[in-house]
Amino acid sequence: MTRAFFVTSSGTEIGKTFVTALLCRAMIKRALVPGALKPIMSGFDVGDLMASDAGQLLSALDVPVTPDTVASIAPWRFTPAISPDMAAKRAGTEIDMDDLVQFCRLGLEAPSDALFVEAAGGVMAPINDSHLMIDWAERLRLPIILVVGSYLGTISHTLTAIDALRSRGLAIASVVMSESMTSPVPLEETAETILRYAQDIPISILRRDAGVSDAETLLQTLLAS
Repeated sequence: MTRAFFVTSSGTEIGKTFVTALLCRAMIKRALVPGALKPIMSGFDVGDLMASDAGQLLSALDVPVTPDTVASIAPWRFTPAISPDMAAKRAGTEIDMDDLVQFCRLGLEAPSDALFVEAAGGVMAPINDSHLMIDWAERLRLPIILVVGSYLGTISHTLTAIDALRSRGLAIASVVMSESMTSPVPLEETAETILRYAQDIPISILRRDAGVSDAETLLQTLLAS
C-alpha cells in the first residue's frame, strides 16, 4: 500500500493546498512519484479549473487540468464557499462517509511514493449531519500533517486542533505553519511557543513566497517518520 498522509488544518483558508502542492513538487524534484487527492471541494468554480484546489494540485503533479482529471481527484465538488455539509444540502445531496473513505482507500492502491489526502476546512468542519473531518481522519488512520497559520490566535487554534487529534489517537507527523497575511510576531516566535506545548511534534515554517526548496526539509522529515 502507498505511503500516505492526511492533510488537515486548524481552520479554513490557512494554506493546505499551498503546502500540499509544494510537497508534491518537492517529491518530483527528488525523482519521486507523488499522489494527491482533494475529495471534497467547496467554492468550486467550473469556469476556472486552474484556480481550484484540485487544479492547483494537478498542476503540481504535472497532470493536465481538465474536467475529467479534476473529477478524478475531487469527486465531491460544490459551488458555495461554505462548509461541505451545508454545500451538499444546497445541492440536494449528502456526502456519504463510507463512500468517502472507500474513495481514499482506492487512491492508496494507486502507484506512488507518497499520497497526500487533503481535507476541506478545519479539523472539526462538518462533512454531513453526523461526521466531522476528524472522523474521516480517524477512519483512514493516516499520519496527520496539520497546517496552521501565523495570525493572532493561531496558538490557541493550533493547540486545540492538536488536542482534538490526539484525543482520537491520531499520529501527527508534522505541524506546518503557513504564513498568514498578517503576523503580529515573527513566525519563529510563534512556532517556538507552539513547540513548548507540543514538544514531540516537528514544526516547519513556510512563508508566503516559499518555493520547492523550502519544502524539501519538510518532505525529508515526513518521509523519515
